[in-house]
Amino acid sequence: MRVFLPSTLPALARALQTGQLTSPGQLTSPGQLSDAGQAGQEGSAPGFAVTPALREAYASGDEEELEYAALTEAARASLRLLAADPAAPPRRVVLAAELAADQVRWDPRDSEPARVTIGAVPLESLAAAHIDDPEAAADVRGAVEALPAADAGDDDAKFAVDGAEGHELGWYATQELSYLAD
Repeated sequence: MRVFLPSTLPALARALQTGQLTSPGQLTSPGQLSDAGQAGQEGSAPGFAVTPALREAYASGDEEELEYAALTEAARASLRLLAADPAAPPRRVVLAAELAADQVRWDPRDSEPARVTIGAVPLESLAAAHIDDPEAAADVRGAVEALPAADAGDDDAKFAVDGAEGHELGWYATQELSYLAD
């Protein structure tokens, strides 16, 4: 099963050093970021996949469209990770992994129907990475700064967050990841 994992460039660099992806923080709700284990299982990390809740939310759409919706949710979660790490370069990072279904636990939220939780992911499970081009940095930085107001319902802030989503994430093969994490 394809799972999309929100990340940052520093977290990707750590994963390349350790050989596995672990959670830089557990996303508990749209406005919060806390340590792994506080909101769920110890060591669990958020991911996004085609879940039954996502299928229900999109009455129509093929598998590719549903995976794109899950990827988009992961990119939004990457913004939250960037907010928690202001020193990280302002580029959304989403890692795509192929995992066995028994490694994935459904955890949909009202605003995140594709949400799942997973344990640590070995690098061998990665299929690709989706990362912003450096030219998206200003819009990504603006989106990160606007997140608290957007979560509170401010329409202008929501527009700023959507501005980051106007940038398509670039696709990178796993062999290219070490060059991106430098």
